[in-house]
Amino acid sequence: MAMADDAPPPPGIDISVPRSARVWNYWLGGKDHYAVDRAAADAYTEIFPGIVDVARVSRAWLGRSIRYLGGEEGVRQFLDVGSGLPTVDNTHEIAQRVAPDARIVYVDHDPLVLAHARALLTSTDEGATAYVNADLRTPDKILDEAANTLDLDQPVGLMLIGVLGHIEEYDEARAIVGALLEGLAPGSFLTLYDGIDSEIYVRANNFYNQQGGIPYISRSPEMIAGYFEGLELVPPGIVELSTWRPDPTEIGTRVGTPVDAHGGMGKKA
Repeated sequence: MAMADDAPPPPGIDISVPRSARVWNYWLGGKDHYAVDRAAADAYTEIFPGIVDVARVSRAWLGRSIRYLGGEEGVRQFLDVGSGLPTVDNTHEIAQRVAPDARIVYVDHDPLVLAHARALLTSTDEGATAYVNADLRTPDKILDEAANTLDLDQPVGLMLIGVLGHIEEYDEARAIVGALLEGLAPGSFLTLYDGIDSEIYVRANNFYNQQGGIPYISRSPEMIAGYFEGLELVPPGIVELSTWRPDPTEIGTRVGTPVDAHGGMGKKA
């Protein structure tokens, strides 16, 4: 059920324009959104019905990524930048099911995400979960505050899940990724996806960007791959999300719904 639109929002929350965290929450079946977000999301879906599949497939891919990092690579620290609103199977829940001693830092600067931070700040006794209120464009601040919870001299799983499209200049987006990785130890991993610049995705984004919220820019698969320059790619590389290490079934390998989003994982030497 959605928020009551006649109830006052928490202080500092603007409900006159849509916000991506709330729109995404709506597509994922959450309850943390307002009428302006639902209107923008529904209009977006009219142009690009596949965006709901992108939301759900990317969420499943996030789970596979964390289970791989925690299970096969032994990663015990995660830095989730642009975490968005809590839904089902958040990063800390998945990571701590794999390894109860996992430590997770979430980063976001949306006021509603901050208001819901308590929902994220749960943890096993062995591990830890923390929240940093910071903009993606301030990597130094992110790293400084994350260091209060994470040991940055040990490997970290850096998660940039569908957020770099909010950085309008590609060179700036790459510089942010580089600065974050520079502050992490060798053996750390970058896990990242973004929407690709298919005609229908671009058309839907152009509509959304006119609604007054923070713009989102989809990019080519080659540009998404560019974020991983200098890293050792985890097979199968930078691919359409449903094809990245799909869950096995009794009759083989299940590949989910193809979506207009590419991503992957790379290891820092």
